[in-house]
Amino acid sequence: MSAPVRADALATLTAWRPADPGQRALREAFLGFLAARPDSCARSCEPGHLTASALVLDATGDQVLLTLHPRVGAWLQLGGHCESTDATLAGAALREATEESGIEGLTIDPVPLHVDVHPITCSLGVPTRHFDVRFLVRAPAGARETRSEESLDLRWWPLDAPPDHELDDLLAAAQIAR
Repeated sequence: MSAPVRADALATLTAWRPADPGQRALREAFLGFLAARPDSCARSCEPGHLTASALVLDATGDQVLLTLHPRVGAWLQLGGHCESTDATLAGAALREATEESGIEGLTIDPVPLHVDVHPITCSLGVPTRHFDVRFLVRAPAGARETRSEESLDLRWWPLDAPPDHELDDLLAAAQIAR
């Protein structure tokens, strides 16, 4: 795995100062995991690994683009694993958002919006954890999405009326940030 993305993740999370106490506590856990595991950004790290995701808002900030994730069976933000070609965590999130949405010209706020740790059985085929760093991404005016093979469905939802409550904390953070 690319040492630059791990170094960037350490720097990005060290500099990030979330207002929410729960997010501050998770930030500390992420930093501890990054310090303990040189392979923390590689999907081969079985105890868990960092992932980068993007909450894509339309140009008005009123709509959010969500994917119906095939493994999870829920509507989620776009994102995924860091790749060896990624130099930054925000770059990985932007790459994933572009690949999964088909939208060119996305822009990303390089400051994390939210973090989350969740259990998952991903491409390793064994239970692991995703240490997900989430960024706010904006689509250009008139953007048209194209569903990728990594999604069962892809659609815009009102930011204040998502299809379920799985993303409530993340969407609340986005409403504050927009």
